Amino acid sequence: MGIFSRLGTLIKSNINDLITKAEDPEKMLSQVLLEMQQQLADAKKAVAVAIADEKKLQKQYTAEQEKAKEWERKAMVAVRAGDDALARQALVRKQEHENISEQFQQQWVAQKQAVEKLKDALRLLNNKIEEAKRKKNILIARKKRAEAQQQIANTMQGLGDTSAFETFDRMSERIALMEAEAEAGAELAGELSGDTLESKFMALEAGGGSEDDALSELKAKMGLLEAPKAAAAPQLKAGDGKEETAGVSETLSASGLTAEDLKELQDLDLSEFEPKDAKAAK
Repeated sequence: MGIFSRLGTLIKSNINDLITKAEDPEKMLSQVLLEMQQQLADAKKAVAVAIADEKKLQKQYTAEQEKAKEWERKAMVAVRAGDDALARQALVRKQEHENISEQFQQQWVAQKQAVEKLKDALRLLNNKIEEAKRKKNILIARKKRAEAQQQIANTMQGLGDTSAFETFDRMSERIALMEAEAEAGAELAGELSGDTLESKFMALEAGGGSEDDALSELKAKMGLLEAPKAAAAPQLKAGDGKEETAGVSETLSASGLTAEDLKELQDLDLSEFEPKDAKAAK
């Protein structure tokens, strides 16, 4: 095979491949059906012309028969009139019309048979077109199902690819980062607004000593630390004038007395101020 023959074969194969790929089954079926319907319309026109010719031949046959009968009537009139020569001429004309009538009859019968065959062919073509329409609908439905199955297969194949899920994970991380940045911005805005020094002291007072208190409570629960003793109220012993005087002096000191006034009060004998029950006890 020469180079040009090979090149021509390659070009033809590429063109055929492009045509095959460009063919849409639905469009191709619609186009074929449209062409068949056009052929049916042309066939109907041809059959209509054939039927018209048949009707024309029938009318011509009938007309020649009527003419033959008319010349026969005229020949009878000539015979009644005693003119045999005229009667013979009328019979010759009658025979001519009968001959023409027979020819038209033969043509009419042949045309009528042809018309019947054309009608049968037309009905067959119409049935073929109706069958083609039904097949077209079936094939289009099959095409739709195949396209749907292909779409599902492509979707499933896409779901099998991890790139889509990686995109979801990446977007989730990005959204989490945005949320963290938003929370940080809100926290920073809260710290920078108002009196920041006062906010720090309020936080210190609210949270101070919580850890120490929890530790002390735990040690007390374990028996490693004595429970805090309640502050005992100062009790005065009978006859102890100094303790009694000290308690009084503390009370008076809280009242705003001077040191000299306190010393003078300490030197006093407070036993006389004791209740009688207390003296009896002594």
